[in-house]
Amino acid sequence: MADLKQIDKSYIAGTYNRFPVAIVDGSGSEVYDENGKRYIDMGSGIGVTAFGISDDAWVEAVTAQLGKVQHMSNLYYTEPCARLAQMLCERTGFKKVFFANSGAEANECAIKVARKYACDKKGADHFTIITLKNSFHGRTITTLAATGQDHYHELFQPLTPGFVSVDAGDFEGLKAAALSNKAAAIMMECVQGEGGVIAMDPAFVRQVAEFCQAEDILLIVDEVQTGNGRTGKLYGYMHYDVQPDIISTAKGLGGGLPIGAALLGEKVENVLGFGDHGSTFGGNPVACAGAVSIIERLTPAFLEDVAAKSRYVFEAFAGCPGVESVSGLGLMVGIKTVRPAGEIVKACMERSVLCLTAKDKVRLLPALNISMDVLAEAVSVLKAVISEGAV
Repeated sequence: MADLKQIDKSYIAGTYNRFPVAIVDGSGSEVYDENGKRYIDMGSGIGVTAFGISDDAWVEAVTAQLGKVQHMSNLYYTEPCARLAQMLCERTGFKKVFFANSGAEANECAIKVARKYACDKKGADHFTIITLKNSFHGRTITTLAATGQDHYHELFQPLTPGFVSVDAGDFEGLKAAALSNKAAAIMMECVQGEGGVIAMDPAFVRQVAEFCQAEDILLIVDEVQTGNGRTGKLYGYMHYDVQPDIISTAKGLGGGLPIGAALLGEKVENVLGFGDHGSTFGGNPVACAGAVSIIERLTPAFLEDVAAKSRYVFEAFAGCPGVESVSGLGLMVGIKTVRPAGEIVKACMERSVLCLTAKDKVRLLPALNISMDVLAEAVSVLKAVISEGAV
């Protein structure tokens, strides 16, 4: 462990404040460090390992594809890429898919599609994207500009122009900003994950959707963290009775391999033509094979089980000593605690439960198929830690 930490410090860019734990093995929602200590994983790689560590069906799908073709350029057809796109469109009603490698790249595609659509329909001065304050859309220069949090912007000026952020829930402010800035699109998360696991008000989301439709402004929903069963539905927007023009997704889609996708609705299905956009690794057959194994198991019955586990978690922490509030949707949970969230996470790690933070909250993103026994064990530890010292 000491050698590993020194190698990491010597050769890897210092962008991560790592916990002092090296994970070397695991299965499902249980992982083990180099000393054999067991931990319950309540973070799933920040919402990535949707079916846990070393999931048998995922491993089988990925391994089978590795034995066939691990990569071909997008000049050729591959079966997993086409099959995954078909599955996504048939499950959502979207018409076309662009595959990338990450959520930020999926959002870049969504932004490019929105700007090209608006330019073609309304003119080159209709390029502004309206986003929400406290949002998070990625770490490229353009998706940082879209992110409505100033502290992410400070070190990287000048950012890509053409983004305006307004307060979430302020429909009149959003409407005014969109009209005065000749907006091409409004881009939002239904649950602001990195912003503190804050679910949007349904009435606000519907107002935005109706406004977009009336003004022919595209609605982009960022489903990077909320997508692929995380909220108890296939995609988070499905809780809100709206149909976006574009959604972006990544994280849990690949089950552990890098993949992102922009799903394009009827208005924009043909906006991108030959040569307008591309990605060397986008649609990689191994990543797509893994994603197929994820999507095909997100059945209505499975998603209802996710919703049931969500209800259990929310009820467990409601009124718990040391808990000020619980927010989120599905198995995307934010717990505002009396003690600092960082202290809670550290104490939980010492008691073999791995969890995350988001702003000033403890954040839980367990694997969607975590067993009730393991989930209950983790919740028991969290409740004990959170309640320590509480009045």
